[in-house]
Amino acid sequence: MKIVYNERHAEHAAQKEFFRGQLVDAFEIPARADYVLQALQASDLGPFVPVLDHGRAPLERVHAPAYLRFVEGAYAEWQALGGQGEAFPAVWPIRSLRSDVEPKSFAARMGLYSMDSGSPLTAGTWAAAYWGAQASLTALDLVLAGERSAYCLTRPPGHHAGADFFGGYCFINNAAVAAQAAREAGRQRVAILDVDYHHGNGTQAIFYERPDVLFLSVHGDPQTEYPFFLGHADERGAGAGEGFNANFPLPAGASNEQWFDAFEQALVRLEAYAPELLIVSLGVDTYGGDPISHFKLDEPEFRRMGERLAALQRPTLFLQEGGYATAAIGRNVHAVLAGFESVPPGRAGV
Repeated sequence: MKIVYNERHAEHAAQKEFFRGQLVDAFEIPARADYVLQALQASDLGPFVPVLDHGRAPLERVHAPAYLRFVEGAYAEWQALGGQGEAFPAVWPIRSLRSDVEPKSFAARMGLYSMDSGSPLTAGTWAAAYWGAQASLTALDLVLAGERSAYCLTRPPGHHAGADFFGGYCFINNAAVAAQAAREAGRQRVAILDVDYHHGNGTQAIFYERPDVLFLSVHGDPQTEYPFFLGHADERGAGAGEGFNANFPLPAGASNEQWFDAFEQALVRLEAYAPELLIVSLGVDTYGGDPISHFKLDEPEFRRMGERLAALQRPTLFLQEGGYATAAIGRNVHAVLAGFESVPPGRAGV
């Protein structure tokens, strides 16, 4: 399996975040990718492929240009105003307040373009996120060119980022950017399967009214788990996209077999859809030791996940999302990819 690694990920290195109302040490840190890199370098997976710059246009086909301009220039603007350290949002245009006018105030625009206070902007946020999207597009190129699969190792993650907002550590939605690029490359049926503990609200929202990208997600129940306000089972898509969205929420503490029961339901939907490309938003924060999640998967289950995905026999693009048990993330990601590689190519089918 070819691997694309975003070498510039560490330019986004948050020190703190707000978590459950308290300022704590950041969970989404460069060491996450470092441990995965070490695990993959020590394995027989590879080779590594350099990142190619596809420019800004693929990002603007998913994200609002005004939003991208804000993220790109926000930290410099923050510093020019006398801000020190990381920039956090503090006010949001919730209900009844207008969000259709871009304010001049930096603090107001921070709120306009964000969904939470846990995703600080740093000096290198734009560079890390931009090159993460480019790495995702490079990995997509490999699969479109005929590779059975490819894996993109990048951070910050992407699946919480919407068309015009950041949050959940995410600034550019790599899965959405790749899916849109695949559609424009001629793939008629694209599917995104999100296995991160937290629902990919940004990805769902971007494609919710579209019939050309199927979005499936197995995740913690939003009644109690972030992002709270999206990811319920009754969200099936809208308009032309009705039926092209399926969520499989599970309660905190769900057993491994409960997780795989939901996963199998998602695979049935995938098989019926027969995607020409499968994009996997690969979060491994379903691990039993993850500090901000509450499922119980471990290395054998992650390998089983990879094997089941390979059994679909679909061109598959893996994009790294969450996973915050830093020392374990490498072996868990490797288990998924090694499990996938252990299943030989053959006839499509679950």
